Amino acid sequence: MAGELIRFDDKHISVEQMQVSINRILQCYIRNMTGPPSPLIKDYLQEAGFWHMAMIGRGCKLDPKLISALIERWRPETHTFHLPCRECTITLEDVHLQLGLPVDGDAVTGSVHSADWGAVCYEFLGAIPDNINGGRIKMGWLRDTFSEPNNDSTELEKIRYARAYILQIIGGYLIPDLSRNLVHLRWLLKLVDFRAAGEFSWGSAVLATLYREMCGATPSNKAKIGSCLSLLQSWARFRFPFLRPRMDHPYTFPLITRWNHEASYARLPTCLEDILLLLEQRSEAQFQWTPYEDPAIRAVIPDEYLQNPNAWHVKVLDDHHKIDLRQLHTDWPRFWLHYIQIWEDRIHGKPYLLSEDERQRQLRVQRERCGPLNPRRRDDDAGQSTEPTQSPGPATGPTQSPGPIVQPSTPTAQPLQMMPALW
Repeated sequence: MAGELIRFDDKHISVEQMQVSINRILQCYIRNMTGPPSPLIKDYLQEAGFWHMAMIGRGCKLDPKLISALIERWRPETHTFHLPCRECTITLEDVHLQLGLPVDGDAVTGSVHSADWGAVCYEFLGAIPDNINGGRIKMGWLRDTFSEPNNDSTELEKIRYARAYILQIIGGYLIPDLSRNLVHLRWLLKLVDFRAAGEFSWGSAVLATLYREMCGATPSNKAKIGSCLSLLQSWARFRFPFLRPRMDHPYTFPLITRWNHEASYARLPTCLEDILLLLEQRSEAQFQWTPYEDPAIRAVIPDEYLQNPNAWHVKVLDDHHKIDLRQLHTDWPRFWLHYIQIWEDRIHGKPYLLSEDERQRQLRVQRERCGPLNPRRRDDDAGQSTEPTQSPGPATGPTQSPGPIVQPSTPTAQPLQMMPALW
């Protein structure tokens, strides 16, 4: 039955790499923020759920070889890494604690089409760029057009600057696309009201987009990968002790900021083959399933991230489709094969819902699986997949601070079409 599920081997990079002498190193991209946010927009960033994220985006450096090695072990069929330690993956807990983004709330959905993106840009930002490419604008235009507010700035100017700042975070750090310098104005439509923006599960949008990008990068002919690669890299460093540089700095929150400092000692493999060899040899014994249980780490996590009882309930479609993430590992197939696909398609403007018969069929496939299939080492006696035990922890709710709310008229989006099942 595992053979029926794993069906992309003829295109997967892990198979292609065994047949060529040159390793594929993916082109990775991140646009760090030039400086910290102005204190004058702190209330708006807190309301929208981006305050912690705004403190991250400086000094991050990506390791393309580490990222390329992880993509070789990623299976699009299950949204998991296949390793000797069995299947593992990035979860909403990782997004929540690494990035400080809210994961409790509604899906970030909507059409990518608009009658007039220029009108949207002018109404919510007060300016229109010379060129709007299919609803996308240049990141450099945002940086050059919106200067940091001062004490003489009006509330409207602060609001527009806050929207532009969040757009730069989304387009440069959280959900960058392969263009490397464009961000879609669809995200601007979610920032009309900062309090309403804080009710969205931005962390789920980042995770679903990262999943989609990793799946798209598994074919051997792909040369680039987008999305929040700093999250992927930080997840690997927290889980694989043998792949992390030594840091003498104390932990800070969000946890991903640990890697923004210069390493005091970094005797790490620099060759893709060496990284893959370490993953093969050491991951089974050294993979850390619960890194956030470390007292030194828990000490820097804000209380609201550990005590909010609603933090592990994510509303995917409506009140009848909430996920209790504390049951993530007892109901693993239902979550990763059903709901994450809904997230991916809804975020990209394509509502998607499996029929009950199809969902039951997929559950049967997963239950009958004998274990993960390792493309580099196929073991006939593989046992049942061992899922990680994540510590229950919560998500932040938006800080409700007083501030003006703009209520402009939002352009009517085109109706969305239902998409057929992908599996």
